[in-house]
Parts: sequence; structure tokens; C-alpha cells
Amino acid sequence: MNIMRTIRVALRALSRNKMRSFLTALGIIIGVGAVIAMVSIGQGAKSNVEKRFESMGTNLLFVHAGSRSFRGRHGGGGTYQNLTPNDAKAILERADAVEYVSPNVSTRAQVIYGNKNWNTSIQGAGENYTKIRNWRVEEGIFFDEQMVKSGQKVAVLGSEVSENLFEGADPIGQIIRIKKIPFSVIGVLETKGEAGGWHSRDDMIVIPYTTAQRRLVGRPDRVSSIDISAVSAAKTAEATEQIEEILRIQHKIAPGAEDDFHVRNMADVAESFAESTKTLTFLLGGIASVSLLVGGIGIMNIMLVSVTERIREIGIRMSVGARERDILFQFLAEAIVLSLLGGILGIILGIGGSRLIARIAGWQTLVSMGSIALAFLFAGSVGVFFGFYPARKASKLDPIEALRYE
Repeated sequence: MNIMRTIRVALRALSRNKMRSFLTALGIIIGVGAVIAMVSIGQGAKSNVEKRFESMGTNLLFVHAGSRSFRGRHGGGGTYQNLTPNDAKAILERADAVEYVSPNVSTRAQVIYGNKNWNTSIQGAGENYTKIRNWRVEEGIFFDEQMVKSGQKVAVLGSEVSENLFEGADPIGQIIRIKKIPFSVIGVLETKGEAGGWHSRDDMIVIPYTTAQRRLVGRPDRVSSIDISAVSAAKTAEATEQIEEILRIQHKIAPGAEDDFHVRNMADVAESFAESTKTLTFLLGGIASVSLLVGGIGIMNIMLVSVTERIREIGIRMSVGARERDILFQFLAEAIVLSLLGGILGIILGIGGSRLIARIAGWQTLVSMGSIALAFLFAGSVGVFFGFYPARKASKLDPIEALRYE
């Protein structure tokens, strides 16, 4: 049995009714294209999330205030502002798995420059804030330890704030007012974009946390949170344990009592988001695969019709020496060729569709060779699965009855 010859016969048989063959393969084309496009959307979302967390640093940890019970009333997380600059200092000095620490004070305020104003987030931070957040200063400088200790009124702008207040002009050295207090602009941060789709990280101003404590919030003994960078991503779990132990001692928490703080590991958060996007990819791919199932049913239907139309041809082939397996393979080859041709066109449609989605919707899509190979393999499998029954039915025909069929 010559395989190439059988494939040529299959192609010739399919070309007899080109429109019917195309419409039959259309289900496979749409199915493969949909699978590739949907999986590319899911993988693009996963890649986007990974890049965002990578830009923030996977060895990043956050310490937030916890809750407190008082006379039977239990407050939620963050209701008890009990973190202090001394907590940050103790963590830096005692935790050998920690590299950098930045006490943070967060608030919002109206910022004024000349006749322009902008409401934005004000982030009071330590001198190592940009190192912890893996954030580069694009223009000017970031404040140093001496500026933090002396509580100087200096500000580093996010790129969005800089654009809205200065409209492309150089902001370095200019005076802005935050809650009517003058601040000198010493730097502009590089553009980071959105944080997980919730808000723009560029819509903020960073000032020394000591200045924020004294001038903006009026609480020099408290901080909102503490940003921490472990010495490496592999040391984040160890750093978390050390931080928890140190803060329990700092806050005089009795053994077995509930912590009045929370430590969040960015690596765990990143892993959780990655798992979510992975589930989304499987879900989108699974939904699109239904189209392949429908296309396979169409192939089975048309192959059954083809067997009925070619009963006499089958009888003639058998009478001149064709065996059951030859007839089986002939019709199975037609189904597989139909599926694979549909798969090739579907791959082209899927790649083009994913690029079109990326351009129109502005979503990041990522077409991988794995998704193309999987969709193509699935298309071939559909041809084998749904083409086997019609092919077997053709091979089991009685040659005498087939020759008598009109």
C-alpha cells in the first residue's frame, strides 16, 4: 500500500466537490483558529502579569498593620496603626535575609504648580524605596538618607504627575505645593504603567516618609506599611519568618496570641496570579475546542454521505483486489487530509486573529509554537476519530451488494 498514492487519491476525491470539502473543513478551520487565538490571549495575560511582578521585584515583601480586639469588638486588617519606624529599623538590623527596608506613609492630596493642579497619591518612603521597588529615576535624583533624617521638603514625581503638571517642561528644581506646603522637585521616576489593572503606578509623588509624617499626616511615630527587599527571591520565605519573629518581639505579642500585623510575600502573590491566568488559558482553550468537536462531527457526516455516494466505486475496487484495510485507509486518509488542511488554514487564521485582537483591543497576545502544535495535533486527531467510523463502514461493505448498488 503506497501512502503517497493514497493521499493523492484522497486529494483527488476531495477536489471533485471543492465547495463541500471547504464547508466541511470550515469547522476545523474555525476551531483551530479559535483555540490558537484564545490560548494566545491567555498566555499573553500570563506573560503580562509575570512582567509586572518582575518589574516590582519577586523578592519584595510588604508589612501591613493588622487588627486589634478591644472589649469584644474586632477591627479588620489595617484598622490598628501600630507600625513604627523603629520596627523597620529592627528588621533591617536583625534579619540577615533582608537587604533593604523602607518605612512608608501613604495619603492623597491636591498638588499645585502655577495655575495647574492634580489630585494624586503621596507616598512617603525611605531612601531605599527605588531599590526595593526596582524603579529607576529617569530624570534628576532620588532623595538620600540625610534628606530623610532631616525631613527635607523634596519630591520625586511619577511620570503621569509630571506630564499633567508640567506638560513636557523640565520639572527639576521647580516648586510644587502639597497641601499648601512647598516642595522642591528633585527627580522624575520612569514610567511603570498600571499595577495589576487597578491604578496607575505613575500617578504618585514620593517624598521622604519623615516629611510625610510631620507635614502631611501629623503622626511622627507611625507608618502605614513597611516595604522590604529580601537578599534574593530564594530567601523570601526565610525573610518572612525572621520579620514575623522580630515584629512579635517588637510588639510584645504573647506566645499563641494573634499577630497585629501582616507580612505579604510578592512571590506568593505572583504565583497566585500566574495560576489564575493559567486557569483562564485552559478555560478559553477548552471553550474554543468545542468548535473542533463540531467540525469533527461535520467531517463524520460528510464522510458518511461520501461512502453512500461511492458504494459502487468501493465494490469495483474490491472486485479488482482491494482489501478491507485498503478501503479503510483510503477513506480514513480523506478524513485526515481534510482535517489537516483545515488545521493549516486554522493556524493562519488563529495567528492573524490574535494579532488583530492585539491591535484592536490593545491586549497583549502571545502565540507559542506549543499552542500551534497542540491545535494541529488536535485537528489530525479529530480526523482520525471522526473519520474512522465512515471508513470502517466503507471497508465492511459486501462487494457483490456494492456492485449491484445503483
